[in-house]
Amino acid sequence: MEKEIYDISEARELISNQDAVLLYFYNDHCAPCISLRPKVQKLTRENFPKIELRFVNSEQNPDFSSEFGVYENPVLILFFEGKEFYRGAKYISMSALYEKIKRPYNIIYDIE
Repeated sequence: MEKEIYDISEARELISNQDAVLLYFYNDHCAPCISLRPKVQKLTRENFPKIELRFVNSEQNPDFSSEFGVYENPVLILFFEGKEFYRGAKYISMSALYEKIKRPYNIIYDIE
């Protein structure tokens, strides 16, 4: 499921309670953010459907961004079992992101 998230405590709860969470930090004036978003949505939807994908508008939620150490956009932070596993910023390769997610995702969800 993919949706906007505005509350830091909601994000922390999600990260604690879900096996896989991907936070996507963006702003509306960021060309890479705009072009990357549908690619990330497609990647997770088609290959990793159990990942909880959430979007955070850094411009509208500066405290949220600061809490997660995000000072540029776009930034993707991937959590597996409550721990930060991967952080990508600016120019993110979809093939590299796929490879970063694939192995731990398959282990957690027991996919062969």
